[in-house]
Amino acid sequence: MQLSIEEVKKLDSNSYQIIDIRSEEEVAHGAIKGALNIQADEIESDERVPHDKKLVIVCSRGKTSVDVAEYLTEKGFDAASLKGGYISWLLDAMKEDEVAERDIKADVEQSIRKKFKKSIWRKFTKAINTYELVKPGDRIAVCISGGKDSMLMAKLFQELKHHNKFDFEVKFLVMDPGYNEANRHVIEENCRNLGIPATIFESDIFDAVYDIEKSPCYLCARMRRGHLYAFAKELGCNKIALGHHYDDVIETILMGMLYGAQVQTMMPKLHSTNFEGMELIRPLYLVREDDIKAWRDYNGLHFIQCACKFTDTCTTCNNEENRSKRVEIKQLIANLKKVNPFVEANIFKSVENVNLATVVAYKKDGIKHSFLEHYDD
Repeated sequence: MQLSIEEVKKLDSNSYQIIDIRSEEEVAHGAIKGALNIQADEIESDERVPHDKKLVIVCSRGKTSVDVAEYLTEKGFDAASLKGGYISWLLDAMKEDEVAERDIKADVEQSIRKKFKKSIWRKFTKAINTYELVKPGDRIAVCISGGKDSMLMAKLFQELKHHNKFDFEVKFLVMDPGYNEANRHVIEENCRNLGIPATIFESDIFDAVYDIEKSPCYLCARMRRGHLYAFAKELGCNKIALGHHYDDVIETILMGMLYGAQVQTMMPKLHSTNFEGMELIRPLYLVREDDIKAWRDYNGLHFIQCACKFTDTCTTCNNEENRSKRVEIKQLIANLKKVNPFVEANIFKSVENVNLATVVAYKKDGIKHSFLEHYDD
């Protein structure tokens, strides 16, 4: 059985319970108010699940939830799948904001200047100053993927322009690599509501990587970045800005050590190797993900986590083996923090305090150097 969002809203609010079966990572990018986030195979045993209410099962697009609802019905539950999944709920929530005529843009900008001035704005400007990310004369392409991080970054750049302490230009870019209609609509609506004048350009990247069996998501990310560089250069930009934050950085450090057997980090800025004169910058480098979530929730904003049109059937996005590494690292850091509250800062600083005299070997310009080279000096 499937129910549309309109049919669910007509039900007595006390007669049903929404069960969100999306992954914790997906829910972190956009949660449904009042829903229980429970993995499909744990619903039967979870004590929070009511047996006297209708269970409305929600996944990303309303495909996986159909099978889950049918299984639960066979087990004696009154269960139904939400047609269209989280995206249908999200579009309805955005429609309600429009009907209420809420001035989202003004509220968001006020929150950056007031409530989140210390936790977000100051860390954004600190990264820009510390790592010299923005300089006079720059023409920066702010790349918007549709998620919370890139949307916040766009608003922060608008605020930076508002202060206008030195001359630089900003272009807001959205690359459509093959979004489905609903996802594209969500991105367009968020840009409109937030007052972000984004330029949308299209490619066929999703189709190009669909039949790739080995690391299609990695290939997709590389192709998307290449397209962003190319389009930004066409617009006369010398930099592209991506929305990676502090938590991305420390997770990358640990992943490199534990899974890649190397010490490396996500750099605050990089020269492009394929596009001469272009740089990649990460202005959210010092901003914590929890603060981004708090900003999103405080303003009642709703974003998508993965705009890939194959999310529900993708063999990599939802495959435990492929996505579990970063989730595992997140959990590891959370557990370490219980013992040492400074562990996150220590991980971050570890790549700033590398003493080459205590390193067995290191690479520079692609050449490996051993401590033995200077051992007898």
